[in-house]
Amino acid sequence: MADPEKLFMVNVVTPDGLIFSHHSSIVEMRAIDGQRSVMYNHLPILTPLAIGEIKVKRSREMNNIVNHIAVSGGYFEFSNNVATIIADSAERAGNIDVSRAKAARERAQNALKKAQAAHDQRSLERAQVALRRAVNRISVYNSDK
Repeated sequence: MADPEKLFMVNVVTPDGLIFSHHSSIVEMRAIDGQRSVMYNHLPILTPLAIGEIKVKRSREMNNIVNHIAVSGGYFEFSNNVATIIADSAERAGNIDVSRAKAARERAQNALKKAQAAHDQRSLERAQVALRRAVNRISVYNSDK
């Protein structure tokens, strides 16, 4: 008989509440200092997250489904085989309104051009962040297809 699969709990929380809570065999994310993966019995860790994708690989019993979640920053904490992601905002791939994300990308691109032309550094930085968020949402939506 095969060894039992070692799973841990993954919770994703935003200011709007809990958006994801399932068991997982591995979680992959982009921290501000690079890509990270966490498995069962990983040492405790607390790391800030970059705008990016969280991949949660589910159990064999769930056919190793990978859930894709777009986050726009926040923190990842792991201890006692519980992963908690506290995100500024987070959306599961299936809940992303891709037409809204594309419209946000277009608005951000226009704001970027306008800020560059006006040499407005603060507006340029805000437009760059908005563009990264929109592109991330589109990318996560497409990765689930």
